[in-house]
Amino acid sequence: MRLDRRTLLVGGGAGLGLLVAYAAWPRRYGSGLQPRGGERVFGPYLKIAPDGRVTVAVPQVETGQGVWTALPQILADELGAAWETVAVEPAPAGPHYGNALRAELRAYEFEELERVTAGATSVRAFEQPLRQAGAAARAMLCAEAGRRWGVTAAECDTEAGFVTHEGKRLPFGELAEAAAQRSPPNGATLRPAGSGKLLGQSLPRLDLPPKSDGSFRFAGDVRLPGLRYAAAALVPDGGRLTGYDRNVRNIVAGDQWLAAVGDTSWAAAERLKRAAPRIAGPASANSAAISEMLGDLLAGGEAEVLLERGDLGAARGRQVEGLYRLEPALHLGLEPLTATARYRNGKLEVWAPSQSPDRTREIAARAAGLPVTDVLLYPMPVGAPDGRALNADAAPIAAALARRTGAPIQLAIAPGQSLRHDRPRAPAAVRCRATLGPDNYPLAWEERRAGGEGSEPAFPYAVPALRLEQARADLPIATGYLRGGNAAVAAFARECFLDELARAGGFEPLAFRIALLGGQPRLAQVLQTAAAIGGWDGGGPGSGMGLACLSAYGSHIALLASASIGPDQKVRADRLVAAVDCGRAVNPGLVRQQVEGGLLAGLARATATAATIRAGLVDGAVSAAPRLARTPEIVVEIVGSRAGPGGVSGLGDAVLAPAVANAVASATGRRLRSLPFDPMSAA
Repeated sequence: MRLDRRTLLVGGGAGLGLLVAYAAWPRRYGSGLQPRGGERVFGPYLKIAPDGRVTVAVPQVETGQGVWTALPQILADELGAAWETVAVEPAPAGPHYGNALRAELRAYEFEELERVTAGATSVRAFEQPLRQAGAAARAMLCAEAGRRWGVTAAECDTEAGFVTHEGKRLPFGELAEAAAQRSPPNGATLRPAGSGKLLGQSLPRLDLPPKSDGSFRFAGDVRLPGLRYAAAALVPDGGRLTGYDRNVRNIVAGDQWLAAVGDTSWAAAERLKRAAPRIAGPASANSAAISEMLGDLLAGGEAEVLLERGDLGAARGRQVEGLYRLEPALHLGLEPLTATARYRNGKLEVWAPSQSPDRTREIAARAAGLPVTDVLLYPMPVGAPDGRALNADAAPIAAALARRTGAPIQLAIAPGQSLRHDRPRAPAAVRCRATLGPDNYPLAWEERRAGGEGSEPAFPYAVPALRLEQARADLPIATGYLRGGNAAVAAFARECFLDELARAGGFEPLAFRIALLGGQPRLAQVLQTAAAIGGWDGGGPGSGMGLACLSAYGSHIALLASASIGPDQKVRADRLVAAVDCGRAVNPGLVRQQVEGGLLAGLARATATAATIRAGLVDGAVSAAPRLARTPEIVVEIVGSRAGPGGVSGLGDAVLAPAVANAVASATGRRLRSLPFDPMSAA
């Protein structure tokens, strides 16, 4: 895919050099696709130019996961386009672009038609709409070519940017103008996936070259005429601003924040420092209170039954119990909270990294006191893939400042303060209890989770009696989405507990899992594949090998980890071997990148210093992302499948911690039951 670093003007402002591959940001929020340079529009996702350039409108936000490559690849394959002619642009607002799988993120209160990039939903949600768009355009192009050749559309086909018939061919660009005048067919026939010779290929990522040379533009790169800079002190949920030095110039107080404005970011930061804002956080929002709350919920009280089958009361036998705790898990991305806003002529423009642009637009409008129709949002690419930009907390402050000062404002929250005001994955405590039969296999499994948020991953094991329940926690801190979500919480408790059951019953952990996966052949296959490639030795005492597996997002993953506790009493992972069945892999290279990145992010979180919450703020958290010299060897094997594509982005993050914990248990006999790992408190 060819890149064209065009400089573009957004809303009459300064050139941003913003996007890639011929793409331009939409100039009017709410408009459909805007043709340029003779382009012809084919529905909500596709434009074709006279020179054959094919531009795909992508509804999802690029967060580094490669969605600006995978989604165009789907449409281009169905259309029969040549990859070197394919370009991408962000889709404008409109009813066609809502994420149909947003219900999986119901814990984060998304509306039905909201655009949202999270939960490993992008390919799953948009594969069919994009294929249908490609098939419809292909039918229209073939119909026009057939008219010229005197044959039916069904006798024509497409390949590499041409319509073909018995040795004849016509380029897309030559046919586009007339073809676009035709009525789209109802229910155009889809070709077998991969017929366009693009699907399933590890095509290079569109966003990597400009990211590598620095020309890719993030929200912090936005520059506008007359731009002023702002620094802000934020008030945590439940807290209040108790005072500041009102003699300092250019200070603006808002709802739950205090900001300073200057001609440079340094000047704004210095003014804010001189203003010395005094903030009182809620005393009850602390780690001890949260731990006590989760403990009380785990002990009893009301809970939502997530899944129940069989008769728990009929199970008789030895009971085994495990208690697992997960502290608030932080986002580790490098991009701080930032946004730019400009108010003029009664309209507000906002540039912000956002994985939920519809929600961000509404929040910015509310903060500026404007109807949402008067707000134009440019959802910028996101500088971190872990989900922090699902809550664009800087956008409403920038919007309010732009409206109140009358100047274009760029707000950047310092990295340290961005961390302190993180919205971590909600902490959780999980109690697992199993009743074992005479053969030491579980007859019943009871699981109670206190805290945690998000959709529930599948319980894969064939246990006769099962009860899963969750006690919702009214936490005194703001929490948010983190890649891996509830799958990471459930996988840590279940896979560690299953490992404990295997060892308590004298079973080899792999065989024990396989015996309980009678109805899950795809999960069993990835387990066996990871074990074979990784050289599984049975995981006996001193082995240093551990297993974990997970079914989530329509995909299946197994991980074999080699790990131990070093002389410095820190957990070290030396080798990670993952096998993944994600159905039909659109781009195997992206799948490997996502799994590798997720494994490293999961390792960083698992080996970090636990986050401490004081007065509603994060305090004392230290990332332990492995340095290059200590990065484990990583092998990712993709298991072929004809099933529909599944999600990938959260798999590695979710399965890392239990596999490493099980490896440490086999290496040292010490069981790690809390995240982040604390070897000094291991059982």
